[in-house]
Amino acid sequence: MEERSLRVYEQKTFFSKIGTTIGKILMPTKIGLNSVMISVKRNNVLKAYEAVKNFTEENTEKREHLNQKYEDTFALYLESIDKYIMDSIYKKVKSGIASAFEENALSKYYMITHLKETQYLEYKYRKQKYLLELDYEIIKESGKEKTMQKFQQFYIEKMDTLYKGILKNYSIQLADNLKTSANDKNEIYDKVFDTVEEYILNILNLKMKLEEYNIEKATLDEYDRYAKFLAGKPDSVDLLEKKMIILSLSRKLFTHSLPLIIAEQCYEQLLNEIRSELVHSKNKRMAQKSYEMLLNILEEYNIGLLSTKIYWDKPQEKEEFKAFWEVFKKASSEKEKDIILLKKDLKQISKEPERYKLVIDVYKNKLVELGAMRQVKDACKTLQTRYIKKK
Repeated sequence: MEERSLRVYEQKTFFSKIGTTIGKILMPTKIGLNSVMISVKRNNVLKAYEAVKNFTEENTEKREHLNQKYEDTFALYLESIDKYIMDSIYKKVKSGIASAFEENALSKYYMITHLKETQYLEYKYRKQKYLLELDYEIIKESGKEKTMQKFQQFYIEKMDTLYKGILKNYSIQLADNLKTSANDKNEIYDKVFDTVEEYILNILNLKMKLEEYNIEKATLDEYDRYAKFLAGKPDSVDLLEKKMIILSLSRKLFTHSLPLIIAEQCYEQLLNEIRSELVHSKNKRMAQKSYEMLLNILEEYNIGLLSTKIYWDKPQEKEEFKAFWEVFKKASSEKEKDIILLKKDLKQISKEPERYKLVIDVYKNKLVELGAMRQVKDACKTLQTRYIKKK
């Protein structure tokens, strides 16, 4: 019965064909109406934003009133964009007249909506971010320069807040050892890197083009390091170098949203990934490249991060790092520094010999090559001048 009813329903009658045709004719009208509503709501929120930004009086009650009005108009503005997606883009996709951009927009919308049941906070931030991005693209496509100029500062400020919220949520999940499994943590690490990279490409890049934003030189230098990966086809080691630079940038862009303890975990994740590359390299060139990248990450981790660490959970670890730091500062050559870094990491991974057996062997061989460790032969000479090989 159900199959028969479905077949009957799917058959297009004369009236259903007329209805579809009329729907396609009226679609532009509906889209136009939604666009007008978005424009009205956008203007309202921009006026409220300017009122809050330019308010200089000490009247607390009036400031709260302006802030509340701003939040209310912002909510109505997002609702109008959400309605545009459901009323216009959805119907265009369903009618088969949507552009590639609109099909992609709807696909992303459903991916974000899917988070609502499992990760509500992430869903809340990502949906707002997505709706703002969608309207930003619509304004950009329209070519309305005056509208874009008014919109950009509001857009950047809101996106800063939303990205910070997303990353802070990830930080909380990474810090929760009871609820977050090891597999979930690996997925969250990837999300952290992807989110920071999104921010670099979409927001930091935009700030760099606008005169009113003074980007620190250190941040610009890190961005230049990152930009070299925007062209070509990076290999697996290149991708780890890119992650390292992204993590370094995150320390400058999201100091409070990604606290030091979480950045420390991210560096440890990077170290595990490069160690794996080191022992599974397919040829000598990649093995050497992995080794050089290992040293870079170790230096970034120890010198760029741990040297700035103030609070240590274990006093013994703090004392060990202080001893390492004193020795490292006195090193007069790159070779000496490499030896000190390798020895420190060897001591760390030797606490888990079964897990890092292959890595430990590579480290020891490297230290032998650098002249920092002697290789003991597996044979000995007896009193009768016979050589016995150790079993």
